[in-house]
Amino acid sequence: MDSGNRGRQIFWLMVFNELKNRGMRDCFVACVDGLKGLPEAIESVFPHTQVQICIIHKVRNSLKYVSYKNCKAVAPVCQPGRKDLRAIYGAGTIEEAEMALDEFSRRWDERYPAISPSWRADWNRLTVFFDYPPEIRRVIYTTNAIESLNYTLRKVLKTRGAFPNGDSILKVLYLALNRIAKRWTMPIRNWKEALNQFVILFGDRVPL
Repeated sequence: MDSGNRGRQIFWLMVFNELKNRGMRDCFVACVDGLKGLPEAIESVFPHTQVQICIIHKVRNSLKYVSYKNCKAVAPVCQPGRKDLRAIYGAGTIEEAEMALDEFSRRWDERYPAISPSWRADWNRLTVFFDYPPEIRRVIYTTNAIESLNYTLRKVLKTRGAFPNGDSILKVLYLALNRIAKRWTMPIRNWKEALNQFVILFGDRVPL
């Protein structure tokens, strides 16, 4: 591990140890983006946690290699039946996902040789959600919820312009979070089914 990655992992270890010290005792699944050292830190502090790499982030990173004219064929806005990236993470089982990745390789590796090897390198952490029923998969395979929160907070700060001091920034963020929190009262679709599946999968780890 290079010094940069080691430093990032140490930072994240401090973050998760602090969460543990503040009372966090368990985590079933952690969905993460591409931050270096983050998965290893989670697994070190909470060894029973499964780490899922955000599928949406992985798709976006893959598109960095793709020319604009081919984006619709490679990305999720594809035509039905095309063996593109959506066919991989939209598969019904991990076996079907593996076949879809093989098909993607046959179709695109000559033109975009970096994409399928990148998916294969991260495969164990990209496919965690296949361990769970469909009711749970949509909840755990993307960090879009937190991305939406971060976007809203950035937008609030950007429209305010300059701030007289740090306390004023914290006050604006606090008020914004209070407004955003009202949306968190809306139930997640199929959450009751997902909760029942968590009880089946994790048993006594689920607080009742």
